[in-house]
Amino acid sequence: MPTYETDVVAWAKEQAELLRSGRFDLLDIEHIAEEIEDVGKSEQRELANRMALLLAHLLKWQFQPSRQTASWQRTIHEQRNGIKRRLKKSPGLQPVLTDADWQAEIWADAVALAASETGLADFPEACEWSIPDEVLLDGWLPTSR
Repeated sequence: MPTYETDVVAWAKEQAELLRSGRFDLLDIEHIAEEIEDVGKSEQRELANRMALLLAHLLKWQFQPSRQTASWQRTIHEQRNGIKRRLKKSPGLQPVLTDADWQAEIWADAVALAASETGLADFPEACEWSIPDEVLLDGWLPTSR
């Protein structure tokens, strides 16, 4: 009998079979609960990573107008679409977009990424764009500085 600690894939298959067969008394409830919570965390990480990458590219667009490329536009477009797909698939993520603490964390990640890719250090301390209204608007780009 596989355990959660020794083979999580075999354990998950076994737990699914126990659920389907109605053998609830044999379920590993604590670990099942952890796995369910992890699914939500994984979705949030995906959203956060995509948003940070989007914001970093918008920063690069704004602060390096002479280097604006079609590649940056594609990345911006792809990240917006990826975020929208994620929100459509998991509408429960929508409230996080307007959470001030979450926005501050994502902004810090975006600034760090943009700084490492550009060598610039004069980015705003806080996001000056509306999340999600402006940043997820198809075709919207910040004004160059």
